Amino acid sequence: MENLHNKVALITGGTKGIGYGIAESLLKQGIYVAITGRTEATAKEAASQLNAEGNDSVHAIGLEADVRSFESQEKAVAAVLKEFGKIDIVIANAGVGHFATVEDLSIEAWQETIDINLTGPFFTLKAGMDSLIESKGYFISISSLAGTNFFAGGAAYNASKFGLTGFTQAVMLDLRKHGIKVSTIMPGSVATHFNGNKPNEKDAWKIQKEDIGELVVDLLKMNPRTLPSKIEVRPSTPPTK
Repeated sequence: MENLHNKVALITGGTKGIGYGIAESLLKQGIYVAITGRTEATAKEAASQLNAEGNDSVHAIGLEADVRSFESQEKAVAAVLKEFGKIDIVIANAGVGHFATVEDLSIEAWQETIDINLTGPFFTLKAGMDSLIESKGYFISISSLAGTNFFAGGAAYNASKFGLTGFTQAVMLDLRKHGIKVSTIMPGSVATHFNGNKPNEKDAWKIQKEDIGELVVDLLKMNPRTLPSKIEVRPSTPPTK
């Protein structure tokens, strides 16, 4: 996928943070972008902000979609196809984090974490499968270093991200016969709104959302004969404890 101009990307959870940063980077490459959010208002507002950044040749649209619902993901895919006529890139980015010891972890928190972080990417990919087969496209999941490094209080989050990493790697083997490329990106600390954080100057040492966007562009521009299937990325100079 070396020529990115006029490609079409669907990004779940694209209203802020990593998803928004990826959308910004793709628009700069001449890629049409559809971002999803939990409400139509937030999705359309984020798309309007993206379009105001001066990407004259392409544009973004915002869609309400819930990754926990396969029907909702099907509707999002249908809306993208109606607007742009194809889908070349699907990025499963939507995620949530609940952190508690297993004694304190609620059933509801466990279920929401698994539904959004693990079942969500499956629904997203499944809904976009026919389009990706037709375009010989690219599927990228945003996992986490928590998908390979476990920690106390991370039972739900670790389970979801370990699962997502394994899911994406298996999918890579399933889909390469169709000419579809599949990668998972596993970031460490990122300066986003995740888990109630509000990015500020204290987050300067962290990975920035545009860094993940740049990484996605690099993946898309990679020579088709080569596939970085699992990418770990972390801050180069974390603060000393």
